Amino acid sequence: MTEDKQLQDQKEMGYLDHFSELRKRLVWTALIFVGFFGLGIYFVEDIRDFFLRDTDLTLHLIAPEEIIWIIIMIAFIVALAGTLPFLCLQIWLFVRPGLTAHEKRVSLAYIPAVFLLFLGGLIFGYFIFIQLILPFVLSLNDGMFETMITVQNYFRFMFRVTLPFAVFFEVPIISMFLTSLGVVTPFFLHKMRKYAYFILIIIGTMISPPDFILQIVVAIPLIVLYEISIILSRIVYRKKQAKQQATLEE
Repeated sequence: MTEDKQLQDQKEMGYLDHFSELRKRLVWTALIFVGFFGLGIYFVEDIRDFFLRDTDLTLHLIAPEEIIWIIIMIAFIVALAGTLPFLCLQIWLFVRPGLTAHEKRVSLAYIPAVFLLFLGGLIFGYFIFIQLILPFVLSLNDGMFETMITVQNYFRFMFRVTLPFAVFFEVPIISMFLTSLGVVTPFFLHKMRKYAYFILIIIGTMISPPDFILQIVVAIPLIVLYEISIILSRIVYRKKQAKQQATLEE
């Protein structure tokens, strides 16, 4: 009975140690987020000018809180992009003791990929917004009304398009990671393809104007990302199977 109690106490101490370590890493992540948030506020004018340089629209300010909202949103995007690799590193450090040497090397390579894909999604979403969505929406007016777009509405519309692309650009790397852990397989992703297409088309309609052609144009990159996810998952799965087979033969 005493031995059972000692084992139980050891397990509880182990859980407490894990929770303490996780809390410490989350606190450091939160501090990094606050730091990048402040950095975003410091460079908010430069970032705002970057987002406005590709449009000749005259934006209007109708409420003082719009300026506050824009500053907070821009700083949030900067903090999210800057903190993402640090968060991934903290997660990797937390799970590292349970990984093999090979898994450590492979999973560590995902961290820069996550950051680059997030930035790539933001850039691609911004390109889609500037080159396709915004011109199409403005063309619907056809000179009937005087165009008056507020600063907050412009940035809200832009972030509504760019952020989903930034998130969905992470799908391939997530599929590779989950495949390496054995959570999903390429066969499962292939089986779920028609449902994934349906969901991606719905998302495309949500982040694009009510035009069928434009909705398809927006949905196509999302579908391509899903197909890339299946291909990468298949590559990881085959390597994993080959490694397991080699281990059994030894």
